[in-house]
Amino acid sequence: MMKAVDIIIKKRDKQELSKDEIDFFIHGFTAGDIPDYQAAAWAMAVLLNGMTDQETTNLTLAMAHSGEILDLSDVVDICLDKHSTGGVGDKTTLVVEPLVAACGLPFGKMSGRGLGFSGGTLDKMESIPGYRVDLTREEFIQQLKTIGIVLSGQSGDLAPADGKMYALRDVTGTVPSMPLIASSVMSKKIAGGAQVIVLDVKVGVGAFMTTLEDARILSRLLVSIAQISGRKAVCMLSDMNQPLGNAVGNSLELLEAIDTLHGGGPNDFVEHCLSAAAYLVMLGKKAKNLIQARQMVEDALKNGKAWEKFRQMVITQGGDVKFIDQPDLLPKARFIETTNADKNGFVHWIDARIIGETSVDLGAGRAKKGDPVDHAVGIIVHHKVGDYVIAGEPLFTIHANSQEKLGLANRQVRQAHKIEEEKCEPLPLFYEIVD
Repeated sequence: MMKAVDIIIKKRDKQELSKDEIDFFIHGFTAGDIPDYQAAAWAMAVLLNGMTDQETTNLTLAMAHSGEILDLSDVVDICLDKHSTGGVGDKTTLVVEPLVAACGLPFGKMSGRGLGFSGGTLDKMESIPGYRVDLTREEFIQQLKTIGIVLSGQSGDLAPADGKMYALRDVTGTVPSMPLIASSVMSKKIAGGAQVIVLDVKVGVGAFMTTLEDARILSRLLVSIAQISGRKAVCMLSDMNQPLGNAVGNSLELLEAIDTLHGGGPNDFVEHCLSAAAYLVMLGKKAKNLIQARQMVEDALKNGKAWEKFRQMVITQGGDVKFIDQPDLLPKARFIETTNADKNGFVHWIDARIIGETSVDLGAGRAKKGDPVDHAVGIIVHHKVGDYVIAGEPLFTIHANSQEKLGLANRQVRQAHKIEEEKCEPLPLFYEIVD
C-alpha cells in the first residue's frame, strides 16, 4: 500500500516519482486525506530537487483530473486558450479574444482576478456595470455555441487541486518551483478543455520571471507538457520591464482596449495583440501560415468585426453596453493630475514593478484575496523606453480618489522614470518564440 511519507522521501532523495505515486499524492491531498504539512514537505522537496518533464506532465494531468474536465468538443472543432503569466498594463485578452472570434474561431476563456502587482482581466471587465463573470458551466457552453465568444471567471470545479496547492505554496515559500508553476498553469488549461494554447511568458522586473533564462526554462517546460499530453502550445517571451501599452488600472485599461478595437491604441500594445491573435488563428487551422493569419486578424481589426464581437459579448453577459459605446460614462477618479518631464533627454527606464505596485496602492488592485477594487484609479504612462522627451512635456498622469494617495503615487511614479542625455535603444516587445 502506498504511503505519503514514502513519496516525500523518494522526492527528497532526488528519485523520479511514478505516475501512480503522483496520482495517489494529488488525489489524497485534494480529498483531505494527506494533510497540509505533508504536502508542504513534498512541495519543498520538488522545489529543491526538481522534476523530469514526464513527472511534471503527470503532475499536471493529476491536477487537471482532480475535478471536472470541460469538454467543448460538441461546440468547437478546436478548443483554444491564451494565458499570460501576469504583468503590468496587460489587457491583451480584451483585444485578442474578439480578434480571434471575429476570424471565425469560437473562443471561450476563463480568466482570473488580479493579485499582487499584476492586474486581473475580470477586474477590468467588471468596470462595465452589470457585466457577469460568474457564468455557470451551462451558460458558458451555451454562449460559446451561440455567439462564439465568452470571457468569464473560472469554475471552482476545475482543477481544485491547483487552488489548494497554490494556497499552500503561497505560505510555504515554494511558489518559485518551475514544475509547480508549469503544472499550475497547464492543469487549468487542460481542465478547461484547451487543445491549442498560446502562452505569453512575461520577462523583466514587472514579471514573475525576472530573467530571460528562467523564462526560457519555464517556456520549454510548458511546451513539453503540452506535447507529452497531446496538445499544442507556443510560448511568446515578452518584455515586462516597462508597462504594456500606456494605461495601468481597471477602467483605464478597458478604455485603452476599446480604443485599440476602434483602430487606435499604443503601438506596442497593438502589435502584441496582433501577434498573439495571429498564432491562435494559425494553430486553430483557420490560416495556412502565420502571414495569412496575421492578414486575417489585421482585417478583423480594420473592418470593425472584432469590435462587434466584443460588444456582442458584453451584451450577452449582462453588461450595460452604453458604457462601452460612450466610454466617458466609465468610472472616473476624483483627482486627475499630469506630471511633466523636468529636463530634456531619453527615457532609459520605466520600472514596471513600481508602476504596478503604485497602481495597487491607489486601489486598483488587491493586497490580499477578497479586497475590494477601485475601478476608476490608475496611471497613464505617456512614453516608452527609448523615447526622447522635452522638459515640460507630459510624462505620466495619476488618477486617484484621495489627495494623499495622489501625492504618494506621484513621488513613486516619478522615481520609476529615468531620463538621461545619452540616446538609448527601445526595449524589444518579444525576446523569442518557443514552440
